[in-house]
Amino acid sequence: MLSQPGRRAALRVALRAAALPAVGAAAAGLTAACGPGRPATASSGPPPGPARPAQAAPAAAPRRFAGQPVEIDHGPRDRPRVALTFHGNGDPAIARSVLAAAEKGGARITVLAIGSWLDAHPELARRILDGGHELGNHTQRHLAINDMTEAEAYAEITGCAQRLKRLTGSIGTWFRPSQTQYATPLVRKLAQRAGYPHVLSYDVDSLDFTSPGAAAVIRTVIGTIRPGSVVSLHFGYADTVDAMPPLLEELARRKLRAVTTTELLTP
Repeated sequence: MLSQPGRRAALRVALRAAALPAVGAAAAGLTAACGPGRPATASSGPPPGPARPAQAAPAAAPRRFAGQPVEIDHGPRDRPRVALTFHGNGDPAIARSVLAAAEKGGARITVLAIGSWLDAHPELARRILDGGHELGNHTQRHLAINDMTEAEAYAEITGCAQRLKRLTGSIGTWFRPSQTQYATPLVRKLAQRAGYPHVLSYDVDSLDFTSPGAAAVIRTVIGTIRPGSVVSLHFGYADTVDAMPPLLEELARRKLRAVTTTELLTP
């Protein structure tokens, strides 16, 4: 069995040999909902006690970007920047590995955390922010928010927002709806009521939650990404960890810089 560095080297060789072909029309055209976010390996240990506020400066708060729609799926196409956004769920060890790989590759990412995940792993909120990344809201329980009543959907948004506020001093920089790529008009209105001027969607779906293998994740992203893209990825999948170093190398080769979503949209 190949070691971790060996697997990554093999990925680079395979991708170079394939010249990173674009994915087929069916995959490129998918508007898949966000994946289930199941952990690759179930975490163990006793439930944590009540989370305590972090003894650090408050995290950044949501901001309104003039000229941008309520629901944003990409940034400006005329600058060499992209945003890698991660659904925050799954095994915390895999999450830390993704964060470490991003930092080693000089990338700053946006994490949209599920509230129940933060309940189980409150320390990860500060770990994400201390790495220079962004932290946002991906609902409390990661259910199909577009199918909920107004009261249920609002509770999902504010439940996660309250946890972020308690852990970091802010409700988070962004809100992303759960189990869907795009929010309904009602969910967009509820997000604004909860304090989020914009809803964050994406224009590139990595499909990493289907566990297709790291090479397939890279091909899917590279086959569809362009300046200004917002990429949907997930914590909790080993394929994503293995894909990160060669993916960041290929972005650098194309002179695309991976930044937070706020940086993507800031002139």
